[in-house]
Amino acid sequence: MSALRYTAQTCKITCMKQLNLNVTAEFERDLQTYMKSHKISQRSEAIRQALREAATRSTGEEEYDFRSWLGLGLKAPLRRKPRFRSEDELWS
Repeated sequence: MSALRYTAQTCKITCMKQLNLNVTAEFERDLQTYMKSHKISQRSEAIRQALREAATRSTGEEEYDFRSWLGLGLKAPLRRKPRFRSEDELWS
């Protein structure tokens, strides 16, 4: 992480703690079922717990370190015609 420069892009990687999801009706139904079966009242906590369980099952480890996922979203192709030309335009 020390190789990263302090830019807005770096801040997105290290500082943002919120993830917005567009979910399908099927996902919503499955999430509600999961929440009821595990007696979880908050959707965000249910998603975190389900993700931890899935990662644990896939690796066989008790704890999973998600830090290896940092920056993966930046490898996705960028939009050809972005909505905003700059971060200033995005946040204004």
